[in-house]
Parts: sequence; structure tokens; C-alpha cells
Amino acid sequence: MSFFLHKVPSVIQCLYPAYIWHKPRTSRKVYLTFDDGPVPESTPFVLNELGKRGLKASFFMVGDNVRKNTSLAKEVLAGGHQIGNHTFHHIKGSSIDTKKYLDEVKACQFTLEDCLSISPGLFRPPYGRLKKKQATLLQKDFKIVMWEVLSGDFSPRLDPDTAIRNTCKYTQAGSIVLFHDQEKSASFLRKGLSDYLDFIQDEGFQTAWI
Repeated sequence: MSFFLHKVPSVIQCLYPAYIWHKPRTSRKVYLTFDDGPVPESTPFVLNELGKRGLKASFFMVGDNVRKNTSLAKEVLAGGHQIGNHTFHHIKGSSIDTKKYLDEVKACQFTLEDCLSISPGLFRPPYGRLKKKQATLLQKDFKIVMWEVLSGDFSPRLDPDTAIRNTCKYTQAGSIVLFHDQEKSASFLRKGLSDYLDFIQDEGFQTAWI
């Protein structure tokens, strides 16, 4: 198995101090996040696993998926979970000009307002990539949320059991942990998500909104 970086190095976090990488270490809370949904292949399973344990998470939603799966997005909201903006088409900010990127964010925000009657103040850039000017402008309206621990659930080259062990290893109080409720993560989630959720409960962690 190839090397995979499950924890974002502190030096990278320090280079971008305006972004939220983790929350305070003062209480035993973990901040679960799920990106790219909602989709029928993964989101219902995630909601069921969270619901069985009474856990809450933050879902960074792609606007086009909300448009296509509005009833599912409403289930996430009804479950007491937090929702954030993840652009309308899952666009990488570093490969698009600033105006078009901001239009993508606005389109997602409009969809969330129209379909769910919410206007989230959280934004996560797809792939964690955006230009400095994009970030500066977005910070006027959003908190930009990154992550500290990456599960790797999107990578077919990772063994789910090993990836979950490493995700557990790097999880600590205040960690923002990234999973994906997308189609290509479905198999991984079914193999490993329940083990991770059991781990955080066994370790005495609570989950919370960001």
C-alpha cells in the first residue's frame, strides 16, 4: 500500500492560520465532517450510522447534489446536523478564475436557501484548494473550514481497515475529521465507518458542530 498522509502537518496549518483546521483541545470533542453529498449511494448509510449512536456531524454539500436529492438533504437537516457550502459543481479554486469560483459558491448558497431555507456561514473548498484572493473575499461571509484528519475514504488504493486504524490514531480532542458521503466512498464507509464511530464513543469523545 502506498503512503498516505492522514494528518495535515502542523507547518501547513500554521501557513494558513485564517482557516479552521481544528477546534480547541480543551474538551473531548471531535468534529465529524462529510463532503460532496448528498447522494443516495452513501448519505442514507451515514445518517443511519450516526443516528444509531446519537452523533452529530457537519455536511459540506455540493449544490448540484442538493438540487438532485433535495429530500435527502432535508433528511440531513432534520437529523440535527450542520450544513456547509461546498460549491455548486465541486470546483477546484486553484484551477478557475475568482469570479467564476465565487459564482459557484453563490450558486450553492442560493440552492441551500431555496431548497432547505438555510444560509450556512461555513465553507469548505473542494480539494482544499483555493487562491488567496478567493479566500480573502469568501472570508467576508464564511468561516473557511479545512480538516486535521483525513480518512482517505475516497482512495481505492487504501485498505479500509488500515485507513481507519490510522484515522483513529491521529484523532484527538478538537480534531476536525474528514469523510465523504459520495458514491465512490460508499464501499469504504460500509466497511469502516461504524468502526470509527465506535472508536470515538469508546474513547469518550462527544461530537459537535463546528
